[in-house]
Amino acid sequence: MRMPLKYLLFLVLSVCFSFSTNAQSINMPKERLIALTPEWKGERFDDGRPKVAMDIVERMKAISLEQVWSVLRNHGYMNQFAGEWKMIHEGQVMSGRALTAQYMPKRVAVREVLEKEGETEGRSGDMVNWPIGELVEGDLYVADSYGKVNEGPIIGDNLGVSIYAKSKNGVVFNGGLRDLEGLEDIEGFNAFVKSWHPSYQMQMMLTGINVPIIIGEATVMPGDVVLAKREGVIFIPPHLAEEVVLKGEFIALKDEFGHLCLREQRYTSGEIDGAWKEEIKKDFLKWLDANPSKIRMSKAQLDDFFKQRTW
Repeated sequence: MRMPLKYLLFLVLSVCFSFSTNAQSINMPKERLIALTPEWKGERFDDGRPKVAMDIVERMKAISLEQVWSVLRNHGYMNQFAGEWKMIHEGQVMSGRALTAQYMPKRVAVREVLEKEGETEGRSGDMVNWPIGELVEGDLYVADSYGKVNEGPIIGDNLGVSIYAKSKNGVVFNGGLRDLEGLEDIEGFNAFVKSWHPSYQMQMMLTGINVPIIIGEATVMPGDVVLAKREGVIFIPPHLAEEVVLKGEFIALKDEFGHLCLREQRYTSGEIDGAWKEEIKKDFLKWLDANPSKIRMSKAQLDDFFKQRTW
């Protein structure tokens, strides 16, 4: 019996659709990443990662971890901080949009499949190169290499040069790195890692790029704004990044004015540390008018912020 043309066409399309949906990629599908970051309403990269404005990313460097933590906690984000790091430059702060990578102990058949899929996708070199190839300026490479140090370093100074050339940033790795002396020579580059080791990665495999990962006690999503300071690293959901910056900048202004008042003995510590009375508020506003260069936010943002303040 001859199959009607419309049924034949349906069968062909069904087979094609089945093949396309079963085809795997080491990257999280764009639609899935968008679904897992529903509160972000702004611009996104082609891969689906939230694209927080670079102005906000850069201004984040001046915000204290305590201020960030307070805002995140108030919004119910309790698992965003990871501490206990070794770093190349302790005084060099990093901030950037997270590009994540997940590493696991090698399982031969799984790695072979992933390598074949990577070859089909046009990826070149060892797996450790694949996340680096996707970096763009403003990214911060965050990898979970499950704390492996001996035979765990996934980059040395050569890949460090490539990372900085693409992202103008450094790395946060839950694992070890090698070539400390070479990495130190890369101007602008910094790394937060668990330790250093002269070996290189062995018996490992890359299982995901731009997927949710665990760093210490923190859950990290692709596109999170990463803030790395001496005290530790905090991962900020994209939709809260601007609020974190604005509140942090306002508190910094309030603290600077308060410290000035205490040094001049204009008000007591009790008056500055508690809820401000009207006289202090008015003096603060006069001080802001006299020091416009200290204000990073726009006039409209500042005015809107004042409306929301309960002091």
